[in-house]
Amino acid sequence: MSRKIDYGNLMHEAMRGLIRKVLLDVAERGLPGNHHFFITFDTSHPDAELADWLSDRYPGEMTVVMQHWYDKLDVGEEGFAVTLNFGDAPEPLYIPYDAIRTFVDPSVEFGLRFEQQDSGATADKADSTDLPQQTEDELEVPEEDHKDAEIVSLDSFRK
Repeated sequence: MSRKIDYGNLMHEAMRGLIRKVLLDVAERGLPGNHHFFITFDTSHPDAELADWLSDRYPGEMTVVMQHWYDKLDVGEEGFAVTLNFGDAPEPLYIPYDAIRTFVDPSVEFGLRFEQQDSGATADKADSTDLPQQTEDELEVPEEDHKDAEIVSLDSFRK
C-alpha cells in the first residue's frame, strides 16, 4: 500500500481555516466597510443547529446573509454560532465548518465553494463551478450588492 498526500483534504482544511480566521476577526472587530457574507450550508448536517421551522423550510441547504444585523457571533474550532434575523424573528444558528457549501463576500468578489463527492468518498472537493442559483427574494440582498464572485479553483494548482 503506497502512501499519498491528500491535497484535496489539505486544501479544504486550509480553506475552512480561512473562513474561521475571517469570522474570528469579524467577531472581534465587526464587519469592515461593505464586507458581508453569503454562507450556504447543509441544514441536514448532524452537527448543524437551527430552529425546526428553518430546517423544515430548508431541508437540504440554506443560504444565510451576515450583513446589517447579526448578534452573538461565537467562533469555535469546529464551527460558529450566530443569531440572525428571519423576518423580525431572531434565530440562533450553529454552523459547522464542514457543513459549509459556499462562502461568498460579494463586496470584494471572493468566494469559496465546497462540493460533496459521490457517496462512499471520504473527502470533499473544491470546485470553480457557478455558485448555487438563488432568487433575489431568497437572499434578500439590495440590488447594488449583486456581483459575480470569483471562485478559488483547485484546478489551477493541478498539473
